[in-house]
Order: sequence, then structure tokens, then C-alpha cells
Amino acid sequence: MKRSERLNDNSETIRAAIESSMFDMHVSCPGIVESFDPEAKTVSVRPAVRAAVGKSDGTVEQTELPLLVDVPVVFPSAGGFTLTFPVKPGDDCLVVFGDSCMDAWWQNGGVQDPVEFRQHDLSDSFAVFAPISQPHRIPDISTDSVMLRTDDGRAFIGIDDSPVHNITIATPGLLLFRVGHATMEAY
Repeated sequence: MKRSERLNDNSETIRAAIESSMFDMHVSCPGIVESFDPEAKTVSVRPAVRAAVGKSDGTVEQTELPLLVDVPVVFPSAGGFTLTFPVKPGDDCLVVFGDSCMDAWWQNGGVQDPVEFRQHDLSDSFAVFAPISQPHRIPDISTDSVMLRTDDGRAFIGIDDSPVHNITIATPGLLLFRVGHATMEAY
């Protein structure tokens, strides 16, 4: 006997309504960049995971989400400094969906009232450039330095965790510099 039959109430109907609502809620998903607008700082992103859609007969169908357009790009930024990247088609990203409509904030900044009362909607998303799928993973990650580097590791600026915090700069075909406590070496 099902739990709902024992309770003889609407709990099964309520559970089904909650599950149905959750199919329309978007929180985050990996995405793949289709295009980048450097002036607007936005991307068009193809969600990289299909969505489960509940059908009226109780079954679930996997369907592709639509292309997300004019998605604001999240670059690390604070204190008057921003670290930017040359975003390219095919780049992996994490698409994060807002709790509420962000249109007024996007246009005006500051604290704004939502212009619509939508929540977790596909149109209220940000593209964060951090996650990378396994086929695109970065090789040879340093375990003792923070680095700003090319994906192939041939050019980088690093600061190691030694007591003097050496700074190393390397580029292909050019000199390699290491700056330590009161010294500078060229290789």
C-alpha cells in the first residue's frame, strides 16, 4: 500500500506539484560559449546539460535548453581592478541563474525593484568562467605557486609559497625571470 493511500489525503498531489515546479527552477549548469560581445561584456551560451521535463503522463523527457543570449560575463573584479580573459567560442563556463529578475539592476546598477516577478528564470543568468570539462582540463597545475598562465603552461607569471615568495615570469622564446628577496635572475 502506498503511503498516500494510508494517509488518505492530498500529499501525493502536493508532492507531484512540488516536483513539477522544480522542473522549471534553474540554479546553475555548465555552458559552452557560442559568441562573446566584448563591448557589452556578454556571451551567448549553449547550456551543456539537457533539462528534465516532466510530462503529464508522469514520465520525464530530456530536452535541450535554448541558447541563452546577452548573458553578463563574470570576471573577477574588486577594488578598482579586474582580471579579464579573451573569451572564445567553445569555452566552458558555469551559468548561474538569479533568484529574481535582474533587468533593472543590469541597466541601472544599485539596488532596484524587479520589473517582473519571475524567479530562477533562464533569462536571468550570469556566465562565470571557472569550471572546465575534462577534455579541456589544464595540465601541470602548480602545487606551490599561484599562477596567471596560458592553458598550455608555456607562458606564466607565478608567485611561489617559499619564505621569500619568488616571482617567476616565463614566456616562450624569451627570458625566464625569477625575482626573490633582493635578487633577480635571468635564465
